[in-house]
Amino acid sequence: MKNLSSYLEQTGNSTAYIKIGNIKGVVTKLPPRNQENINIGITTSDGVKIIENNNDLTTGCSRLVQIPKEASDMAVGRNGSFVGVVFFSGIYQQNDSNSYFLNNEAVGIDMGTEISNLSHTIDIQFNNVDKKGNIASCRSWDGKGKEAIWITDGCRTYETNGSITCQCSHLTFFAILLSPSPGNISSSDLNSLTYITSIGCGLSMFFLAVALFMHCLIRKGKASQATKILINLFVAMFTLNLSFLTNESIANLGNFGACVTIAAVMHYTLLATFTWFFMEALHLCFNLWKHPSEIKHYMMKICVAGWVTPAVVVIAFLASGKYDYLVINTSDGNSAKMCWISDAVVHQVVNIGYYAIVFIFTFCIFIITVRQIVLFKPTTGKGQDISSIKRNSYSIIGLFFLLGITWAFAFFSYGPLRVASYYIFTILNSFQGFFLFIYYYHSSKTVGEDRLRTVSGSSTATSKTVVPNLYQ
Repeated sequence: MKNLSSYLEQTGNSTAYIKIGNIKGVVTKLPPRNQENINIGITTSDGVKIIENNNDLTTGCSRLVQIPKEASDMAVGRNGSFVGVVFFSGIYQQNDSNSYFLNNEAVGIDMGTEISNLSHTIDIQFNNVDKKGNIASCRSWDGKGKEAIWITDGCRTYETNGSITCQCSHLTFFAILLSPSPGNISSSDLNSLTYITSIGCGLSMFFLAVALFMHCLIRKGKASQATKILINLFVAMFTLNLSFLTNESIANLGNFGACVTIAAVMHYTLLATFTWFFMEALHLCFNLWKHPSEIKHYMMKICVAGWVTPAVVVIAFLASGKYDYLVINTSDGNSAKMCWISDAVVHQVVNIGYYAIVFIFTFCIFIITVRQIVLFKPTTGKGQDISSIKRNSYSIIGLFFLLGITWAFAFFSYGPLRVASYYIFTILNSFQGFFLFIYYYHSSKTVGEDRLRTVSGSSTATSKTVVPNLYQ
């Protein structure tokens, strides 16, 4: 690649074609001004050609390299005088026996100077690709050391209609690595879980919407602090369900900007949901040991923490470009596409780490609260004792969903029970909105009845058959 410029000068032409063993390519001079997009393709007969007419881009090429005008302008501005595209065949992966190069081929692109951080990507398209159930990943050579290290930095992988396109923002050597699908889940399980989730999320959204309607038009003026926190949780969960249901459809549109947007929205509402689980537990904690009314601007501080904390994480992810297309593979080679965090390690550290902190706190508060409920002894007769047991049972079940403990089935599921955990998580969390609506209705009714008894001067013994301030 370092000799492309001298090779072009030796031919005395503005364009020279290269054919040496398994190496083929083309090098052409760049005009000093008025740059245009450059398109170079490999024909089905294995020849290299420069495509002058944009209408011919989709015909007759098995591989296609599209270099934007921005790259040519940058090259000329940095004393680059040519563009060279060279295809190297017979390339084999040495470090990882589980992956291999598509067509055993790599593509080198050089413009006589360093080109990076392009806003319009260089697109390398491979047509009529049969992945045979493997996962495709666009890679670039890191340019360090004698042994080539292929990394994903600066390149995105885009698949559609049997073609794979590498969208890269810099120049170097490029290749597509194919690796076997991990087969974490079978196709039948994926279809079943998708079906359950679609129904459950739809029902959850309906009941969450009903609860929000009831709150805004009926109970907003007399809502307790606990109800206000619960309503914020409802808003986060409703938006999370909505973004999740629309995610795959937006991913299939192929619009990268829309994909990043829906991924950011879903990630924000996911973290916001976790945060409001934490706020629910924190409110319970304050009710057990300290009355919230003693804290100045209590609800304002709760709301700021609940909505701003996840926003900081999402803004950082947007700035670092962590949102991208994500392909979920099944054991039979099929796949589903969604918009999410492209880096699995980042997802593990941030999302699972974030939930782990929330889970530890909420689970501790759950155990403490359940202990308070179980140990509390009513001072009335047997009939009232049975009523108290029923109400306390509702409280315990409601708390289980209110504090988001069901999410642990997915986030901490490993080993042979992983698929079973997925089913438990999907069923419980898909219908979480319904269960929380029942909890909201029951708690609102309970608070209303207790207040009515207090105003009428009746005995307060009944209102004390549950943990004090549990619904306040």
